[in-house]
Amino acid sequence: MNPYSLSIDDLVTKARHIRRRIVQLNAGSPAGGHTGADLSEVEILTALYFRLLNCAPDRLDDPERDIYIQSKGHGVGGYYCCLAEAGYFPIDWLPTYQHANSHLPGHPVRHKTPGIELNTGALGHGLPVAVGIALAAKRDNSPRRVFALTGDGELAEGSNWEAALVSAHYGLDNLVIINDKNKLQLAGSTRSIMNTDPLGDKWRAFGLNVTECAGNDMQSVVDTLENLPSNGKPNVVIANTEKGAGISFTQGRAEWHHRVFKGDEITLALEELKDE
Repeated sequence: MNPYSLSIDDLVTKARHIRRRIVQLNAGSPAGGHTGADLSEVEILTALYFRLLNCAPDRLDDPERDIYIQSKGHGVGGYYCCLAEAGYFPIDWLPTYQHANSHLPGHPVRHKTPGIELNTGALGHGLPVAVGIALAAKRDNSPRRVFALTGDGELAEGSNWEAALVSAHYGLDNLVIINDKNKLQLAGSTRSIMNTDPLGDKWRAFGLNVTECAGNDMQSVVDTLENLPSNGKPNVVIANTEKGAGISFTQGRAEWHHRVFKGDEITLALEELKDE
């Protein structure tokens, strides 16, 4: 079970605290960060780690723990801030993000950071591994579930669709794929760079259940993840998010893909994220 099981109100507060940490994390990084991707995924990560996942910092090697894979590895800054809030490693590691010899490199690395299940960052690799883990769990009659978070730009990688075929063929109903559909990738919109719409129809054509939610609305995220279809098929949740969500001057702006907060921007962002 999840060690926190927070209420919706407490999850919303926790997400705000994680966003504050993201601002400070990226502002202090010598190599920048991926601010937009970090911010769009916050509600998803918060709901998973503080309510839904059967995993905990004191059970890192539990053979029946749920597995979470951050396939969109460039969103690691938000992931680190969530893991630190959840107690997987000390908060005082966060200021070392991307510094020399840090436990927190610019993409997830399993042997460096407690709680990380898979090295990711080369896009299109996380979901295929998640499928393999889910298949192994099925064959072992394990109760574990496997969650994989993909970016929508990442779905241009063909390896994801090969993985979808396998997941449906083997009836991996212990697999939950969450698409962080923030509609921007790198320097522009996914629609103009590599259009994957209609995304839901594509997943259905491969034989998966498809559910959509408002990915930056905590109630919508929790209600969706807690009420997924159970019919012998893998589940896909299309989480309709906004890149840079939660801060007025970063929301929906492609330039914040790799921009970080500087000077007065830090103060302004933290002011917007004060507890209500």
